[in-house]
Amino acid sequence: MVKFVGGAVTPARKTTRLARLYGATALACLFACALPLAPVHAQEIGALAPKVPAGSQMLLEADTLVYDHDANTVTAVGGVRIDYGGNRLVAQRVAYDRKTSRLIASGNVEIVDSNGTKIFSDEIDVTDDFANGFVNALRVETADKTYFAAESADRRGGVLTTFNNGVYTACAPCEEQPDKAPIWRIKAQKIIWNGKAKTVRFEQSRFEFFGFPIAYLPSFEIADPTVKRKSGFLLPSLKTKSELGFGVAVPYYFALSPTYDLTVTGTGLTKQGFLGEAEWRQRFNSGEYSLKIAGIRQNDPGAFIQPNDRHGINSGPKDDPNHFRGMVGSKGRFDLNPRWVLGWDILAQTDQNFAYTYQIDGYSNYIYQSQIYLTGLHDRNFFDLRAMRFQVQDDNLSDERRDKEPWVLPLLDYAFIPDEPVFGGELDLGVNLRSVSRSHLDYRPEVPAVRGIDGISTRLTTEAEWKRSFITEGGLMVTPLLAFQADTTSVSQTRASIEAINEMAAHLPTPVATDVRSAYYRAMATAGLELRWPVLFSFTSGSHVLEPMAQVFARPNEPYAARLGIPNEDAQSFVFDATTLFDRDKFSGYDRIEGGTRANVGLRYSGSFENGWTSNALFGQSYHLAGRNSFASPDLVNAGAFSGLETDTSDFVGLVGFGTPLGFSASASARLDEHTLEVRRAELKAGFNSSPLSVTAQYSFIQAQPLYGFRFDRKEITLGASSRFHENWRAFGSGTYDFQSGVVTRDSVGFAYDDECFSYTVTMTTKRDTLKEERNERTFGFNVSFRTLGDFGTNSTQLFSQ
Repeated sequence: MVKFVGGAVTPARKTTRLARLYGATALACLFACALPLAPVHAQEIGALAPKVPAGSQMLLEADTLVYDHDANTVTAVGGVRIDYGGNRLVAQRVAYDRKTSRLIASGNVEIVDSNGTKIFSDEIDVTDDFANGFVNALRVETADKTYFAAESADRRGGVLTTFNNGVYTACAPCEEQPDKAPIWRIKAQKIIWNGKAKTVRFEQSRFEFFGFPIAYLPSFEIADPTVKRKSGFLLPSLKTKSELGFGVAVPYYFALSPTYDLTVTGTGLTKQGFLGEAEWRQRFNSGEYSLKIAGIRQNDPGAFIQPNDRHGINSGPKDDPNHFRGMVGSKGRFDLNPRWVLGWDILAQTDQNFAYTYQIDGYSNYIYQSQIYLTGLHDRNFFDLRAMRFQVQDDNLSDERRDKEPWVLPLLDYAFIPDEPVFGGELDLGVNLRSVSRSHLDYRPEVPAVRGIDGISTRLTTEAEWKRSFITEGGLMVTPLLAFQADTTSVSQTRASIEAINEMAAHLPTPVATDVRSAYYRAMATAGLELRWPVLFSFTSGSHVLEPMAQVFARPNEPYAARLGIPNEDAQSFVFDATTLFDRDKFSGYDRIEGGTRANVGLRYSGSFENGWTSNALFGQSYHLAGRNSFASPDLVNAGAFSGLETDTSDFVGLVGFGTPLGFSASASARLDEHTLEVRRAELKAGFNSSPLSVTAQYSFIQAQPLYGFRFDRKEITLGASSRFHENWRAFGSGTYDFQSGVVTRDSVGFAYDDECFSYTVTMTTKRDTLKEERNERTFGFNVSFRTLGDFGTNSTQLFSQ
């Protein structure tokens, strides 16, 4: 065994000393051949040489090392292993010819470069500048698990590498059956990698799936997989919808610069014509933005009129002169500095649902929120300023209904918590500002409720909260609390709003505002005390914690609680359950303030068992002790009605849940009448998650709430399941049943295949109208993904049936 290390001469013989003169050059040439034969890691031509750190030593091991002075060659024979700068070569024979500047490695050659790329071959013959060379029986495995194979490969001019009778795939070979065909592969007479143009060209190729050819491609070209940006066509996608017809979307990508690009997409639709899209993206050191436009001149606008359309407003009748529909959208986000972020997400379109109807990527949400925002975060300070516009992309919304959607300009939230304790406790300061404008009154006379005035409503709120916790020797945790909130509200509304409010209040002995312009000032001070006494019970079988808890909040009455003139924009939704039992202010927003003296009492429990089971529970009740009950005071949207808090003694609320090491878990939460224990609201959940089966179930019940617009009880159950019946195959489905209407409102089913190089998903979803006035909407979707090649499929295929 002969060993040669770097520049040190071992006491072997003269051949070792002479090998030192040529070793580094020969090894650099040899390892360089790894990169030209693995185009997935190619960069610039000048960077093709192996990455060898400065000062690296070369280790050469071989049974025999021979220097032929006459032939001017250096040859290592038998068990050759060469390590140099993180690169490794194993072969039976390695020879370097100084006269021809060629290096030849033969006999089960294996090369592993510093990037992890592996090359296997019978013989490698390359020049010392690695501009030209030849490889026989080549196999390449890259670091990102892509694979090339060829009968032979040659390199010319330092630029072009040609694989003869080559194969490319991203699927790992089967360990049990190495000769088994991968899931997919591309076979070609020639695979030509152009190191300068950064392209891989396949000539006379065919695409094989599970070993069967399914497509013949005379010639096509893809970008070098390491190239992140290169102009060219992207994989097409499909669009199908009953009103649109069948369509194929073909995108073309322009790599204009390392910092900006353009994607243009054309979609031909059999019913509506040509849909054009263009998206510009640009990136900066501090952020990025995009600008997207899309438009179509519809061939058949009347296709959107459904036979039983109650409104008849879907894109207009056939003679509607406005055949053109389009949109402009932009998104951006910039870091002004490490603390401040400026961003926007804006959609403007010719009608209320163009982006949703044509599924414009990034802008197709059913409820779209356009906004501009400025956010700051530093230590314990938070600042957020926004301007927002809500758009419901529903083709059944009339112009009047769309005008009820508000502009929120501005919306400000600021929170500050000092780092140092204040009087030994924590101080929390906050500011909220919101201004809502609406061009049409949002009034529901059947309830009745005024969800939004016709005009502008602006409110500024400041609040402060201080609390400090003490723990007694007996383990009782005592937390006193002081809070103060003050706000001013300015209202400018039309006479229509005043008349609607008066109509709503006709049956109530409450005063209303009669001025078009008005201002209100409110203040609320709170003194509170919270008591918690966690008690631990520990046994050999597990541990349990019981925690009795009580709160008392003393406050004056809510200002203007009995007056309907103040709009309620951000505190309309209200749910009283176990999760909100111990909230100081149970309203969901700032437009309502909880007043009066109230006590919240409950018992919490958590347990863990030695066998891996866990459990938790909470049960409690709230009591109105003095003053006016805010939840019994009507407002424009009847917040608090049927909440369970409108009486002096609230409904009972509770929850219980458990988990098991077997993957099964369940929980139940409910609100029960304080006298009869009748169920007012309930939610049951159960789930099982264990390979290969996952099942979920959820049942929800909400008692009728006429003043909220729900005249009947609401009951529904949702079931879902997913089963992986094979290592790579799974099936899934879900369904929701509405007990009141007797309709399965939504169901879906699908199956999928996925592995390391290929995935396929197909789904079918059906939506049904609970009133049975609209046609059923059935959506099909599929997606096929080939790793390193791209995705092909459709987001949705919508059909309608009676």
